[in-house]
Amino acid sequence: MDNDALEKTNRINVLHDFYGALLTEKQQTFVKCYFHDDYTLGEIAAEFQISRQAVYEHLKRAEQVLEEYESKLGLVDRHGRLLAGIDLLESQIAGLPAEWRGPFTETAAVLRGAELLVTTQEE
Repeated sequence: MDNDALEKTNRINVLHDFYGALLTEKQQTFVKCYFHDDYTLGEIAAEFQISRQAVYEHLKRAEQVLEEYESKLGLVDRHGRLLAGIDLLESQIAGLPAEWRGPFTETAAVLRGAELLVTTQEE
């Protein structure tokens, strides 16, 4: 798989984690099969007894819908910024004297746990 295809697959999987429940059941299934489970269009078409073109069109529409949700809601972007902020906070905490780190480390852990909880609930 080339780098662009891998990036697209990763992006669709992340978008699906956040917004997948808003897709139709068929779109959810096809996106999961194609992007997560690495089925080919032909394998999906055979499984669901439809044409490869129909599978392709369902996937294209699902991708468009996922990108539209992200464009309007920005949850994936927000999630990335929050995780980057938590990473920065943790590196700053590491620079503090050991006796000061405890409560700040706990707060960072609470923030990271809350942000991880959001993504695991969506899976």
